[in-house]
Amino acid sequence: MRILMLVATSVATDTRVLREASTLTQDGHQVHIIGRSVPEDFVPPHPVTCSSVGTSSVFRPEGGPSLTGRRLPPYLRAARWVLLPQHRQSAFGRWAAGAVEQGRSYDYDVVHAHDFTALEAGAQLADERGVPLIYDTHELWCGRPREYRPTPLLDRREREREGKLGARAAAVITVGEGVAGALRARYGWNHIAVIRNTFPLVAEQDRPPVAAEPAALVYAGRLAAYRELETIAAASEQIAQNPGLGITLKGPADPTWLAGFDPHAARIEQACLPPEVDAHLAAAGLVLVTHSDRWENHRLALPNKLFHAVRVGVPVVATDVGELGAIVRRYQLGTLYRPGDADSLVEAVRAAVADYPALREHVLAAAPELSWERDGARLRQVYATLAAGG
Repeated sequence: MRILMLVATSVATDTRVLREASTLTQDGHQVHIIGRSVPEDFVPPHPVTCSSVGTSSVFRPEGGPSLTGRRLPPYLRAARWVLLPQHRQSAFGRWAAGAVEQGRSYDYDVVHAHDFTALEAGAQLADERGVPLIYDTHELWCGRPREYRPTPLLDRREREREGKLGARAAAVITVGEGVAGALRARYGWNHIAVIRNTFPLVAEQDRPPVAAEPAALVYAGRLAAYRELETIAAASEQIAQNPGLGITLKGPADPTWLAGFDPHAARIEQACLPPEVDAHLAAAGLVLVTHSDRWENHRLALPNKLFHAVRVGVPVVATDVGELGAIVRRYQLGTLYRPGDADSLVEAVRAAVADYPALREHVLAAAPELSWERDGARLRQVYATLAAGG
């Protein structure tokens, strides 16, 4: 089949979208992705093709400077908090209109819309050609963190649109059983397939050697609010003393958040390419997989960082929140701590160090189940059913 994927991201760093597209091409499908402000030098994995629609809004032209991440005086922070919903609506709306216009120039047999921001555009293109729509939601859209003023009317409209358009999709795909359960309860959908953000298995001889005993703790991901980084920092000095491990926070940072963040004994490093991350995780021996308990989406989420650690063969120290805590317990992938509790984090690290050999064995045993080989097969089944007229 000829698959038209829509996603309001730069695509270049969207590992889920690229992994799904590559998997489908391996089954003989043709995949073209329309992204948002895709870097000009980005080359998608062959034979996937990609094009771009620019980012603009009534508040900022394409390529204009963003206030995100800048240190702002109080009056500008307040103005941004008030106006950000309109800016987001304008930017995503213009992208969606451009994606529809560009999408009409392609031949396609199915439209695959990633996240709510692409859902209405995907539904319009599917209707115009009379082809099936796949809705692939990477989170619980209405439960995600907000950094702007309350928008109850907009939230209600978005829930109504998601419920209506998702109900008529040929299939709904999402990232975990927690989000799937919330969608079933909210909308009554019974056509949901769970395809997690897992990674392909790596042969033992191709994996970087994992430390025989923990040498450090690494957090690899975005450095910003609602990720428990303040708790990690508060525990870092105790962890450095006993059990004697350093902590590295590695990833792209929100400068505004970073300006007010005290890392204590933790070290902050810039992001690096995925193969380099593998080596850092393996050398450290323990991975921090954390997020807050403040938002419903966090309680339902399964972070990529968890599956990345499993792929490398490294145990985790994770926040005991919702689905994340449940999967760590189920497969005994590491130890857990109470969100916001630095003392609990210290004890979880000590427990992971004490039980390290056993935890490593559990991670290795769980790897086949928590891999893209398993989740990619579910994606292939969705499209096999679709191709067969299901």
